[in-house]
Amino acid sequence: MAQSGIKGTVVDQTNANPLEYANVALYSLPDSTLVKGTVTIADGSFELTKVDKGTYYLSISFLGYNEKSIDGITVRKSQITTLPPVSLAPNEQLLNQVEVSGDRFTTMHKIDRQVFEAGSFEASRGGTATDLLRNLPGLSTDASGNISVRGTTGFVVMVNDKPIQTDPSILLNQIPANSIQNIEVVTAPSAKYDPEGKAGIINIITSRPVEDGTFVQVNTKFGLPSIQPYDNKEKPTRYGADFTINHRQGDWDLSAGGSYLRNDLAGRREGNVYTVSGDTTTYFPSDGERSFKEEMYSGRLTLGYTPNKQNQVSLGLYAGKRSKDRTADIIYYDNHAEVNGEEIYQMQYYNENLRIRRSDFVIGSIDFEHTFSNTSKLSSSFLYEYTMLGGPTTNQNLGYPNTDIVYQDEYNTNDNPLHGIRFQTAYTATPWKIGTFEAGYQFRNLNHTGDFVYERRNNETGQWELVPDFSSNVDLTRQIHSGYGLLSGKKGKWSYSAGLRLEYMDRELDLRDKAGTVDTTYYYDFIKPFPSASLQYQVNDELTLKAAYTKRVQRTTTFKMNPFPEREHSETLEQGDPTLLPEFIDLIELGVVKDFGDNSVYATAYYSDIKNLVNRVNTIYNDTILNRIYSNVGSGKSIGLESGIELNPTSWWKIFAGGNLYKYHIMGEFNDRPIDSSSWVYSINANTDFDISSSLSLQWSINYLSDRVTAQGEDSRFFSPNLTITKTFLDGRLSTSLQWLNMDMGLLDTNEQRISTWSENEFYTTTNYVYEVDMFMLNISYSFNQRKNKSRFIKSEFGEKEF
Repeated sequence: MAQSGIKGTVVDQTNANPLEYANVALYSLPDSTLVKGTVTIADGSFELTKVDKGTYYLSISFLGYNEKSIDGITVRKSQITTLPPVSLAPNEQLLNQVEVSGDRFTTMHKIDRQVFEAGSFEASRGGTATDLLRNLPGLSTDASGNISVRGTTGFVVMVNDKPIQTDPSILLNQIPANSIQNIEVVTAPSAKYDPEGKAGIINIITSRPVEDGTFVQVNTKFGLPSIQPYDNKEKPTRYGADFTINHRQGDWDLSAGGSYLRNDLAGRREGNVYTVSGDTTTYFPSDGERSFKEEMYSGRLTLGYTPNKQNQVSLGLYAGKRSKDRTADIIYYDNHAEVNGEEIYQMQYYNENLRIRRSDFVIGSIDFEHTFSNTSKLSSSFLYEYTMLGGPTTNQNLGYPNTDIVYQDEYNTNDNPLHGIRFQTAYTATPWKIGTFEAGYQFRNLNHTGDFVYERRNNETGQWELVPDFSSNVDLTRQIHSGYGLLSGKKGKWSYSAGLRLEYMDRELDLRDKAGTVDTTYYYDFIKPFPSASLQYQVNDELTLKAAYTKRVQRTTTFKMNPFPEREHSETLEQGDPTLLPEFIDLIELGVVKDFGDNSVYATAYYSDIKNLVNRVNTIYNDTILNRIYSNVGSGKSIGLESGIELNPTSWWKIFAGGNLYKYHIMGEFNDRPIDSSSWVYSINANTDFDISSSLSLQWSINYLSDRVTAQGEDSRFFSPNLTITKTFLDGRLSTSLQWLNMDMGLLDTNEQRISTWSENEFYTTTNYVYEVDMFMLNISYSFNQRKNKSRFIKSEFGEKEF
């Protein structure tokens, strides 16, 4: 039997964006008796069913917006009355009040993601997106700055819902933290999204205005001189600035920004290695400098045009230049070999090594969205991406202490231009009785080439000579066609989503050596389904239960497939495998969110199974050089629990802490040797805020990552505590903050990590990376007016319910 009822959509009047979790209440006429109520879902839609025939009025409200009533709604028997989109206007007076007295949310929980408010993490001020991510629960960082999600480094970065094909670390290190509004962590994405990324998706949402007018903000950053000495050649330099301009007028919306950041890091490296070949054991302990000189520029421009409520067009451009020079000048102070315990030679030498890496990129996109009269939507997007990766490495083995003696002088380049194209189109149907159906198609094309030239100077002639075994041309082409269907909806206390994505991938890798003796093409393709499902049950206003499943893929990079070795430094070559297979991942999650007053706690249990696991493993190249190879080593399984808590003990004290505990197990083989390694791993990210006055606050944070196993060894613990004091002036327009980063005081072994690998009766290597501590930074931010996205400062009803 057909039902009677009402359905519609609630949107923001200023930008036509859907409003999720707006309150919808239905009253009867003429006595104004409450009949039914509900809240809108992710696309802003709502539906009230089992309504008796009659005449009613609706009251629709959302915190920060003016309430709106719709009178004279007639419901007929066995019919669903569809209303035109309902637009809510921001309440300027309420927003001003909330901005003065309200609290920012730290995290919100949606059915498929966690949303973190960027402004809650003061230690990242003046930094980059990477500095923000290291503070989020479930995410962790190591001494090299690598970000991992639940212990896994493979994830996709999106900027304002647009996926990027470049290495995530390239983009994350060039997005100013000051320009970021929210960060969304999607660990179990639906079939709507590309299945790339074994750890899921990190979506960076940049700040946007919601009212007509102009907003201008300028931020500067200055680093105080280093406190701890590291005997580096050059003293580190740290300073930077960025600006953001937003102008919205009528149908037009213009955003522009630029940034510059110089962010050097001092440090040292202490290592010990030995290799075994027959009855000969060679030892080469080392000690010396490992520092970084880093410089970044970036600029972004977005132009939006909304001629009417049915159509939206936007153009986006984002470009940046980055250079990162790593100095590794190492003294090998006791290089010697023993046969049956008897020393057969001893020497010491000085390795002068400079690796220069650059990553220059340009990303351009155009997006179009059309809303039909029946509220269904059609959207299309085209994106082009160009990135130039590469840079030379110079490697000299010199005498010591007489460095005028040259044993070996080498030089290698690795220029890697990348061209990427992505086109996608999607259709969202008018909500059905069982939910909203979405379908779409995506095409991706990647062309990534590499020109690797390795030369060694002839000590007799002084001429540079090509080393063919280490020199090559690499050309990777990858095309992907995929289509998906997704059904999502809400019924009573249940929210649900189920979808299937079908993908065809074709990969072609062409390898040629510089000597012209090798020209081989490797082919690989597949057709695979990638299903997804999620379910959420709202027990009451304070308790939510969740479950999700997703299947994903981690595609192999060009660098990891290049079989020609690259000289990293004196004791290491790096090499890939042209037959490397993608990693395929199955993930299951079960979660709970519980609110109690102004406080909240959440926990998510998860199980991850990675097939064709890729790890970097070692073999012996010769007696003093190890060859690091990327290889499929088997499977990696994780079972764990991620949790977080937000407490507000008083009006001036706030605590936000998150942790992750999981059992990681690697099983497989390499070089006909079995691999069976497992360990418990945990990480902690905690922040506590003290509002000393209305204009003075203090935040202390700590990031900790425990020991964890690899295919051939283990990485030690890593942690970093930070303190930030913030003071505002001129009614909040001027903000200053003093940061004490990597707090140590000579007591804590902060910002250092030991990495060890071994293979029984073959080799053992351990290296302790000691990076700069007790760094002081001063940040100054000034807003030329107060027009900005004030709604992002409020705690929405959705946020309050989901905490």
